[in-house]
Amino acid sequence: MFRCHILASATAALLLTCGVAQAHIVCHGEYQVVEGQEIETPYCGDNHVAAIARKHGMEVSNAEVRNDPATKDEICHWLRGPSVRPEC
Repeated sequence: MFRCHILASATAALLLTCGVAQAHIVCHGEYQVVEGQEIETPYCGDNHVAAIARKHGMEVSNAEVRNDPATKDEICHWLRGPSVRPEC
């Protein structure tokens, strides 16, 4: 009986871990690719702002720009250019 319980628990754990799909977002610049089409999304726009900031020497992560509006405002104020204007 104990052996069957362990086997059932192990099988359930295996099925739960295998059943989780790993989705990832694909961005082309400020656009997200959804079913082969590019659409404007805040996620990719913020990643684009972070990439431009890093290109200009700022040390900032994508997550910082997405999660902290003050960081994004600071970057937009600092850069003030056409390469970042649509996202700011």
